[in-house]
Amino acid sequence: MKKIVLAIIFIFIISGLKAQSRDIVTYKQNWDKQTIFWGYYLGLNMKDYKITYKTEGTFINVTPSAGFNVGLIGDLRIHKNINLRIEPGLSSNTKELAFTNISGGPKDSIRNVNATYLRIPLLLKLSTDRLYNFRPYLIGGVSYDYNFSSNQDNPDDNSNGEFRMKKNNFTYEIGAGVDFYLPYFIFSPSIRGIFAINNELVKDYDPNSPWTGNVDYFGTRGIFIKFAFH
Repeated sequence: MKKIVLAIIFIFIISGLKAQSRDIVTYKQNWDKQTIFWGYYLGLNMKDYKITYKTEGTFINVTPSAGFNVGLIGDLRIHKNINLRIEPGLSSNTKELAFTNISGGPKDSIRNVNATYLRIPLLLKLSTDRLYNFRPYLIGGVSYDYNFSSNQDNPDDNSNGEFRMKKNNFTYEIGAGVDFYLPYFIFSPSIRGIFAINNELVKDYDPNSPWTGNVDYFGTRGIFIKFAFH
C-alpha cells in the first residue's frame, strides 16, 4: 500500500511540472502573502485494514468500498514555502470482513463494518516556489480520528454478531498535491495515504475467540483523493 501511494505521488508531481510551460496571465498574485486563510474540501476514499496475526490459522479477507470525505481547512503560513494546516472533517466508508477460518454461514463468518470518523489532522505543507499558476506541494502529519460507529461500549461481541472497534484512534498521513491559481479561487487536488498508528480492534471477551483471539494488530490504511477550494 505505501509503495503504491508513493508511486502515485511521484507521477502526480511529474505531471504537474510539465503543465503550464508557456507565458500566461498570473492569477491571485497576492494570495501567498496571506498569513491565514480558509477553505473546504470534498473527496473520495478507499480504505481497508492492515492485519497481523499471532500465529497461522486465521485469515480475514477485507473487501473495501469507496467512501467520501468532506471538511474544512485552516491554513497558517509560517514561511514562504511552509504552512501549518488543520483539516477537520468527516470520513465515511464501508468494508466487509470475511473470516475464512469460521464455518456456519455468513451470519458467523461475515461482518460488515460501517465506519464514520471525525478526523482532525494537523499537517505540515511543504510547497515549491510558484510556477506560473500552479504550485506543487508535499503534505504530511498526524490525525486524531474519532469513530462514531465503533461499538466499543456495546456489551455484545462477535459471539452475538457485533464487531467492535475503538472510538479514539490516531493515524498519520502523507501525500502530494498541486495548488492551481484560478481567476476567482484556488483549486487544490491532492492524494493522501493514511495509516493507523494504534491497534483499533476491541477484542472479544473470550481470549480464544475464533474472530479476534489470533489477531495481533488491526488498523486502518487507505488512500484519500481530496479536492480543496480556497
